[in-house]
This record gives sequence, structure tokens and C-alpha cells, in this order.
Amino acid sequence: MRLTRTLRASAVCAAALLLAAACDSSGSGSTSATGLNPPDLKAPTKLGKTEGQVNLIAWAGYVEDGSNDPKVDWVSGFEKRTGCQVHSKVAASSDEMVKLMKTGEYDAVSASGDASLRLIASGDAAPVNTGLVPHYKDVFGGLKNGAWNSVRGKMYGIPHGRGANLLMYNTAKVQPAPTSWSAVFDDAARYKGHVTAYDSPIYIADAALYLKATKPELKIKDPYALDQKQFDAAVALLKRQNADVGEYWSDYLKEVSAFKSGDSVVGTTWQVIANLAAAEGAKVKALVPKEGSTGWSDTWMVSAKAKHPNCAYKWLDWIVSPKVNAQVAEYFGEAPANSKACAETTDKNFCTVYHAADENYWKKIAFWNTPIEQCLDGRTDVTCVPYAKWVQAWTEIKG
Repeated sequence: MRLTRTLRASAVCAAALLLAAACDSSGSGSTSATGLNPPDLKAPTKLGKTEGQVNLIAWAGYVEDGSNDPKVDWVSGFEKRTGCQVHSKVAASSDEMVKLMKTGEYDAVSASGDASLRLIASGDAAPVNTGLVPHYKDVFGGLKNGAWNSVRGKMYGIPHGRGANLLMYNTAKVQPAPTSWSAVFDDAARYKGHVTAYDSPIYIADAALYLKATKPELKIKDPYALDQKQFDAAVALLKRQNADVGEYWSDYLKEVSAFKSGDSVVGTTWQVIANLAAAEGAKVKALVPKEGSTGWSDTWMVSAKAKHPNCAYKWLDWIVSPKVNAQVAEYFGEAPANSKACAETTDKNFCTVYHAADENYWKKIAFWNTPIEQCLDGRTDVTCVPYAKWVQAWTEIKG
């Protein structure tokens, strides 16, 4: 189980600056809804002979060949079927994925939304011909043509899975049961020293999402598209919250332990962590509050410099095929992308717990995206705060 979507602040800052430079060099200044005008790269129209190998960058738990656990292996079947030998590199952060993709040594990457936009803007990821990925037709509609994996209706990858950032609370110590993110923001002082928050600059979007609902005068439309006034309000909220935070977490084991001991009683979590904490005896529940939540959607993207594009396309189709997608989802702890995967899970309640087919549930989730100066919500009369500034602000927030 991977559970390490942490970001290295200084590196991310540099990557965000690279994003801006990539946009400029490709003639940006675009007024499209995404604010992007990526290089005019073409997707292949047909596949050729497989090249015998494929080089992948992935989150831990996405490319398992039995070496970590003999019972967990979906790579060997792929190699046997396609003749493409898999070489994979586990990345510890989205920024590391971006850096590795820039080397041109890798064919595909399992990018989260805080990396995918950078790869699209810089021209490191090529558009994908979904017609060459037969199992794409069975991917849930809510994962297609997202703001984080497409530009003007052109897909730049194949969706892999998704998850939400939930509010978890100790049922014995947090009463009445919370229904709002106010439990960790405006009402955080009630649990002073026992509030926990996700340790990443992208968490600023969680504050923005809360302000979108509670401060309509700020006119926030997209928590990843914040002008200076909106951004300052989110940062101010997080600085106030800091006085009540006992721990910023990035290690899921530490969060499980903190909720078991009572050191943490309320804060951000993922469904898989809530499941683990409950299984280990913690009195916890987790939910999507009334304001909605942020979340992630991972996408397999093909390098514009791929040396083994045919094997890469074979991998994209394999990883999103029903049985394999079900294996990955259960091992990793996320909702699968393929609508037919739910029939293949060993735990027949898995997709219900993870809301895999509940599109109304996912409509409440604002999936991670990369903030850039060209506002992602389509505004052209203001400049939005780019991710480099989010990184700087996060350091100030934490003190």
C-alpha cells in the first residue's frame, strides 16, 4: 500500500516555475477554460509492433510483479501476453514524477492531478488516442475529459483510479458528529492540539473549498484558481487553524496511530486510512462534509519522447482492464476506473465502500489540479496565484 502523495516543497516550487516557463515557450497567454495552450503534439493513429520493453514511473503499489508479495502480481501476466518486459521506477512525489518524465527515459507515468497539468503544459506528455485502448470505453464517465487530464476535449491519458480527501473524527470525543469542514477550521479550537491536516501545499485548496461555501463574497469558483484576494483569505484561515493543529500528516501509519492513541481526534484522511484505523480499534468515522471535498484522480500518461510507445499503449489497456484494475484498486485502496472492475474485486463490498460507481458522490469532489497564473476557472480579468506561491505560503502557514 503506497499512501505517500507527499510533496517536496522546494522542488515543487522549481517545478511550478518550470510549468510557467513551459506555458510561455509554447505560446501561452491562452484564454481557454483551462488557461493552457500546450504544444501541438499528435497522438498515434495506429499501433505497431511491440518493442519488447516498457519503462514506467509509478506510485508504489501500482506496478506489482510479486517481488513485494508473491500473491500480488499483475506484471507477469502482462509480460507473458505482450512480450513487453516491465521496468518500473517508484516515485515518492508528484514533483519527482515530473522531473523523471523530463529525462525522456520513461514511456509512461501514473500522474496525479497536481502533476498531469504540468506534463501537458510542458509537452512532456502526449495526447492519447483512446481508440487504441479498448478498455477505455468502460472507464467511468466522470473520469473522462477532466480538467486535470484533458485540454479542450483532448485526452492526455487513461484514468486509473480516484479517491477523496475525507473528514475523519473520533466518535467518542467529537460530538455531535460533524457534518462540515468547520470542525477543522472555524471550530478547530474545540479540539486544540488534536486537529490533524494533510501536509502539502495542495491543502490550501481544502481551505479554499470551505471558503467557497462559507464566504460567498469571495466568489471562489474553483479551489485551484485563486486570485490574490481569494488566496490570501485561504492562507489566513490556515494560519488561524495552525494554532490548533497537533500534527500535519503525510505518513498514513502515523495518522492511524494518532487516532488510536487519541492524539488526533479530527482531521483530513483517506478512505483506506479510515478503514485501517477502524480495523485496529480506533473509534472513527469518515465522511464527505456538506461543502464537498478535494481528492485525486490518477491518470496513466504517455511520454512525448516514449521510446517504446507500443508497449506503453499495451500497458495502458492492461492496467485499466477489469480484473487488473480491480487488483490494483484493492491493493492500493482507491476506487477503480473501469466500471467492470467492481465485479472482479475479492471483497464484494469494496466498490460500495469506495463509491466507485456513485457519480453523484464524485460530483462533490474537486480533484487535484495545478494552479497557474492563467486562472483555471476561465477568468481573464485577473491573474491567479501559481503553485510556486502556494509552496511559499505553506511554509509560512506551518511556521
